Amino acid sequence: MNVLVWFKRDLRIEDNAALALAGETGAVLPLYIVEPDYWRLPDTSARQWAFTAETLTELRDGSAALGAPLVVRVGDAVEVLDRLCRQHDIARIISHEETGNRWTFARDRRVAAWAKAAGVDWVEVPQQGVIRRLARREGWAGRRDAVMAAAVPSAPVALRAVRGVEPGAIPPARALRLADDPCAHRQAGGRAQGLRLLDGFLTQRGEPYRSAMSSPLTAERACSRLSAHLAAGALSGREVVQAVQARQAERPGGRWGGALASFQSRMAWRDHFMQKLESEPAIEWRALHRAADGLRPREADALRLAAWEKGETGMPYVDACMRYLRATGWLNFRARAMVMSVASYHLWLDWRATGPILARRFTDYEPGIHWPQVQMQSGVTGINALRIYNPVKQGLEQDPTGVFTRRWVPELAGVPDGFLQEPWKWPGARGLLGRLYPEPVVDVAASARAAREACGALRREAGFREAAFEVVERHASPSGDGRFVNDRSRILRRREGAGRGAGGAQMSFDL
Repeated sequence: MNVLVWFKRDLRIEDNAALALAGETGAVLPLYIVEPDYWRLPDTSARQWAFTAETLTELRDGSAALGAPLVVRVGDAVEVLDRLCRQHDIARIISHEETGNRWTFARDRRVAAWAKAAGVDWVEVPQQGVIRRLARREGWAGRRDAVMAAAVPSAPVALRAVRGVEPGAIPPARALRLADDPCAHRQAGGRAQGLRLLDGFLTQRGEPYRSAMSSPLTAERACSRLSAHLAAGALSGREVVQAVQARQAERPGGRWGGALASFQSRMAWRDHFMQKLESEPAIEWRALHRAADGLRPREADALRLAAWEKGETGMPYVDACMRYLRATGWLNFRARAMVMSVASYHLWLDWRATGPILARRFTDYEPGIHWPQVQMQSGVTGINALRIYNPVKQGLEQDPTGVFTRRWVPELAGVPDGFLQEPWKWPGARGLLGRLYPEPVVDVAASARAAREACGALRREAGFREAAFEVVERHASPSGDGRFVNDRSRILRRREGAGRGAGGAQMSFDL
């Protein structure tokens, strides 16, 4: 039997259940479909495609070494699959289940309808850590942990290729007519690069992980930087978890114990949030707590939105982080949470306007993590404590010498340290603000106060708490698992009899 393996967000040969199953079935046609309509969505970008293309190049080399080169086609998935199945007598397609955005969800429904009508057997094997058709969260964590603990299957030693299939070219962004997206310091794609990062993190860079992850001065090196490779599937979550376990078994001294435990916790949180979108795809466009859908105007203030996107809000640390993100495709966890918080509370922008901007800027965009986190940081889940970050305080704490802020906001080079995060208080501000650097678009303290009052009023409305309990039932793991106890407000935790735990959930899946 000829079998087509449809690669999506699983761009690897190792620990690939779909490829392993196909190799046991018959001759294999490994396929990646470049879907131009997907890559032109508001939440996707040329930087993400460039990373994917580099990963595909390495995957093609690996599959060719096994005897079946990766085939790449550009076009609509249904049309491409229909044509290849007809041309090469293919009766079965195997792929991993995908937890993607609304567009990929709709595409998969079209593919399923076509396959049924065409008499093609489409087999979807589970993604690691995510369980499809899960009725409730009770028991999810144990099932996830069992998958992570299972032996990593050996990669195929050889594949028998379907004959007569031209591999096709991997197109550059320009050929797909993607919007220009300069990202001078973007991470390079490819499994080999991911493995190098994993090794370097576990043997050298990761020891100060817990203390260094919060500041952009130290996080760029101390974090694993694996998130983009996990999002593309160049590495599997399971092999990363098991590599960390192997390092833990060595009992390294110093700060390694806490660092590795913290990283394992974040790997579990990654799956926890992906399960939310899998269970409720509407999280991408509808607030988890329905009463919060109208909290902010759906038509965002265009001037504030543009200022935030460009890094021209007049709040130096916020602007430095947004410019750094534009240039690198990455931010450390606390900065991700802070820029979303400022957009949502101080600028009072709807998360459906700001979420796509961050999504397309992140090289490591993972829909199943991004949209639940965006909702959490904008205060519309109904089950999480409000986190209104003070951007001045964050700048002082995370960039105390101003090195990061001055590098990315060079207009402020001449501002003394004591005024760097609040240049409007500097006696020399008249020659700077409104000329070289913008005045703050809002009053930091007053806008935070107004946001807190508005959110507090919503949470005091009749029926709000009852609806919040329903959200907990759908999406929060049982309080007995200490890894996830903070995915709910203190009020809800008290009702459940849970402890306070250690620290709150953050927009943290840069890893």
